[in-house]
Amino acid sequence: MRQDPIQVIQAASRSTPAAQGQSLLIAGATGALGNEVLRRLAGSGRYGVAHVLAREPITEGLRGVRTLLVPGDDPGEWPLAPADVAVVLFDPPRMFYERERALWTPRPEQLVALARWLRAGGVRTLAIVLPHAPGRLPEALKRGLANLDEQAIAALGFERLLVVRSAQKPAEVRHASAPSRLAHWMLGIFQYMVPSSEQPVRAVKVAELVSVLLRLAPPGTHVVPPDLVWQAAQQDAAEVVRRWLG
Repeated sequence: MRQDPIQVIQAASRSTPAAQGQSLLIAGATGALGNEVLRRLAGSGRYGVAHVLAREPITEGLRGVRTLLVPGDDPGEWPLAPADVAVVLFDPPRMFYERERALWTPRPEQLVALARWLRAGGVRTLAIVLPHAPGRLPEALKRGLANLDEQAIAALGFERLLVVRSAQKPAEVRHASAPSRLAHWMLGIFQYMVPSSEQPVRAVKVAELVSVLLRLAPPGTHVVPPDLVWQAAQQDAAEVVRRWLG
């Protein structure tokens, strides 16, 4: 069943009062992935307040979650907004969600300016989450995401920088001998009995991975490769992240 992201915010706000934790800011809480990340993080209880960037006024009535109206499309001209943790996503708004189009989603070329604005507002942890299903994106957005200047963002001085790549299944192992190739082919027949491992990664699993990374990652820059995103979707995400970090 499709969920309106504004309804997700309202549902999170009706939960128990938010703990006096860190403040969270989400840019790009749109699309299937943005909706899931918003739902999971806002409902985790780890943040004292969560702000979601919006380009148009939205009727509130929320507790613990707020919409932050941005004046224009240039982050360099926005007044500062204090926050501890920020998450940036790029999934475009879904056209059948009229309210979702009121939320602000960055373009790839705006990322460095947005990161500067976030750092100036006190953000110490920045998570950049690339779309989980890049094949569904417009070509212009794909090209922009391929040219993200991650080094310029890392130089801004964030305590933690997390970059979550688009999910991709690890490449098949090449078998040199004929018997090993035959055995691999015969075992591969049984993969049809486990279709979930062959399906594309779901947005809910990537959102779970983002939540785990924000909880476990130590200071520094951490670029999560596509095959790790895929593995985390098939296994216990926390255990996969612990092995990777360890």
